[in-house]
Amino acid sequence: MTDSIFRLYQATLDCRHDDPSTSRTARLLRSGRGKMAKKLAEEAVEVVIDAMHGGREAVIRESADLIYNLVVLWVATGIRPDDVWKEMDRRERLLGIAEKVPKKLLDDTSRRKIVVLEGRRARKRR
Repeated sequence: MTDSIFRLYQATLDCRHDDPSTSRTARLLRSGRGKMAKKLAEEAVEVVIDAMHGGREAVIRESADLIYNLVVLWVATGIRPDDVWKEMDRRERLLGIAEKVPKKLLDDTSRRKIVVLEGRRARKRR
């Protein structure tokens, strides 16, 4: 998967100087971050709607569109896929790959706070 995203990233970088009349990616890159962010949000909403209606194939198609628009936004903001992978690796070390890092911990990697947080979760479950 990371190879596919890296290839998409490279292809998007290559489109930066293409003619916007012939390249949808070039047109999107020239539209500004606001437009790119709006397209990303639209695709995310489409994934949600299709998921709620149980359309597996539609979710797959819209997810691919979502990833495409995310990568375009990365290019526009100077983010490389490796930047995101490093953050994912950091989070995995903190809580494990299947857990989302709580917003309070995003800037603080203290092990002590994570243990305290996990202790709170355990108490709430009882």
